[in-house]
Amino acid sequence: MVFRNLLGIIAFLTILPVWRSSQHFEVENISKNMFLFPLVGLVIGFLTIPIVLASIYFFNQYIAAFIITIFLTILTGIHHTDALGDFADGIMAKGSKEKKYKVMHDPTIGSAGAVAIATYMLGMTLAISSISGIDRLLIAIIVSEIVAKYVMVLQAFSSDSAWEGYSSQFTKKMKSKKKIIVATGITIFLVLVISHSYISMGIQMLVLGIICCFIIIYISNRNFGGTSGDVMGATNEIVRLVSLISVS
Repeated sequence: MVFRNLLGIIAFLTILPVWRSSQHFEVENISKNMFLFPLVGLVIGFLTIPIVLASIYFFNQYIAAFIITIFLTILTGIHHTDALGDFADGIMAKGSKEKKYKVMHDPTIGSAGAVAIATYMLGMTLAISSISGIDRLLIAIIVSEIVAKYVMVLQAFSSDSAWEGYSSQFTKKMKSKKKIIVATGITIFLVLVISHSYISMGIQMLVLGIICCFIIIYISNRNFGGTSGDVMGATNEIVRLVSLISVS
């Protein structure tokens, strides 16, 4: 059952052609098992390894870093990157919570969103290209994915939904202390195991990710009155970037 739920979450968070049972791919089931997100981060990180090795072998550090960034963006369906743009547009929009909601759900991207996405892509490329040593780079990428997925779980547990709808199921289903303890335990275990050669680096990335999570919660509460799917997706991208910059 856990394995099937995990496959459903992988299908939800990536474009991987895994088994998509109608039951396990439903948002209700995904939100109920959100505490497994860090395991999907581990999967994404491992899938990036051959891309990292091939890119570094054939190209210079900047081109390789750009290819890795594009791969991660495409592998996750561009959903989180799109959410980052919506999040930026919503923050920069003037007016009420309802007006910000309309801006965030506008199918066209605004200038703030375009700048945010461009800055993110540039930042990722520079951060990845600046990490010295292939072993440190691989560990950093894997850990950043684990941490990025964990902070979305922490965010759902620590905040309420700004609007009723798609994302509100995640904030409601993740209010269980047992689930957040399990997610935290999985994350700490994975980070310590993956970064065993660079323990301080792994801990640093995790701590910074958690700090970013609560900063974004504060910002979203001030602007939207709570969290949304776009906020969670943006958090994934921001935490990934910040954690990689911290070790570059």
